[in-house]
Amino acid sequence: MEETTTPPCDRHITLEKLGQHTMRFGLVLVLFWIGAMKFTAYEAEGIQGFIQNSPFFSWMNHVFSVRAVSGLIGVSEILIGILIAFGPQSPRAGVLGGIMATGMFLSTLSFMLTTPGVVEPSLGFPAISVVPGQFLIKDVVLLGVSLWCAGEALARIPRPS
Repeated sequence: MEETTTPPCDRHITLEKLGQHTMRFGLVLVLFWIGAMKFTAYEAEGIQGFIQNSPFFSWMNHVFSVRAVSGLIGVSEILIGILIAFGPQSPRAGVLGGIMATGMFLSTLSFMLTTPGVVEPSLGFPAISVVPGQFLIKDVVLLGVSLWCAGEALARIPRPS
C-alpha cells in the first residue's frame, strides 16, 4: 500500500501572506500617519517631554525649535515608511527601511527609561502608566515588525556566486 501525503493547506499560505502584507503595510501606515502628525503643533508639543528627558535627543531642543525637531522626526518617519513600502520591489530599500525603523523604535523604547511617569506611582514597578508607559510599550511590536521587514528583504537580495 502506497502512502500519500497531503499538500500544505493553501488557506494557511494565504493567511500567512495576508499577515505579512498587513505587518509591512500596517507599519508603513503607522509611519506615514504619525510622521505627518509631527508637522502639527499638537504632536510637536506631545513629544516635547520625550525629547527633553532623553540623553540622546535633548540636545536637539538646544539647536532647533520644538516644531523643527518634530518636523525632522516626521520627515525621517515618512522616509522610513517609503523605504519599507518599496521593499517588495527593492529588497535593498526594504533592508535600509527596516534597519532605520529598528533604530527608530529602539530610540523610542529608550524613552521608557528616561521619561518621568512611565511607572504608575500608585502601583509601582512593573505597572506602567497609560501615558507615557503604555503609549511607548507598543513600540516593542513595531520593533519586531521592523526587524522582520529588514530580514525578509535581506533574504531576497541576490548573493554573488
